[in-house]
Amino acid sequence: MKRKLEVSAIESHAARALALLCIALILSATLAATLPVKADARQATQAATRATSASGAGGGTAPTAPAITTMRASATVAVNTAAAPKVGDAAPDFRLPYATQEKIFFDQKEQMTLASLRGKNVILAFYPADWSGGCTKEVCTLRDTFAELSKLNATVLGISGDYVFSHQEWAKHHNLQFPLVSDHKHEVARTYGIYDEASGFNKRSVFLIDKNGVVRYTNLAFKAGEQKDYEALRAALQKLQ
Repeated sequence: MKRKLEVSAIESHAARALALLCIALILSATLAATLPVKADARQATQAATRATSASGAGGGTAPTAPAITTMRASATVAVNTAAAPKVGDAAPDFRLPYATQEKIFFDQKEQMTLASLRGKNVILAFYPADWSGGCTKEVCTLRDTFAELSKLNATVLGISGDYVFSHQEWAKHHNLQFPLVSDHKHEVARTYGIYDEASGFNKRSVFLIDKNGVVRYTNLAFKAGEQKDYEALRAALQKLQ
């Protein structure tokens, strides 16, 4: 009996050691595959930056922003960040899931599109993240002036990279009357030229889009705590009446 117990204990230790060895091998292989790719990505970004700086120093027309390439061990995905649309440009359309206090709209057929809001002025407010202090200040200020904005035939769309589940809870917590759109892959933020690749968040920016889908006002450095920024937005909206 004692010998059987000893054998069983040895087998148990051996199995545990084998399992740990397998885990170590998997982690080692994953690390080996990832580190060179990250190094290549850094080198590519640095090279693009040097090339852009050199072109700018040489005079002439400023070069367009280079494509930012995100590397993965199994694939390469080219990501282009466009220039922000200017006043007078057609606002790029999109289709994204969104949330209100009452409901999450996730199915494609019920997702938010800019085209569906034609006939109304739209305040498209990009912000970094739910639950942060500055963003809370911004959405609560828009909430408190929502009735006034509605009288000016305007609706608000808040948009960030947060999931719709976070959006709904945040909307409930602050009693927000307007939709929060989930741009989780930041594709729309890139289209509007306001995604910050370094931080991984949207830059706080506001676009006023008229009832025909044309950009009429932009603030690409909107400050949540500056009353003058809200007043400038309101003044631009009043001009559309």
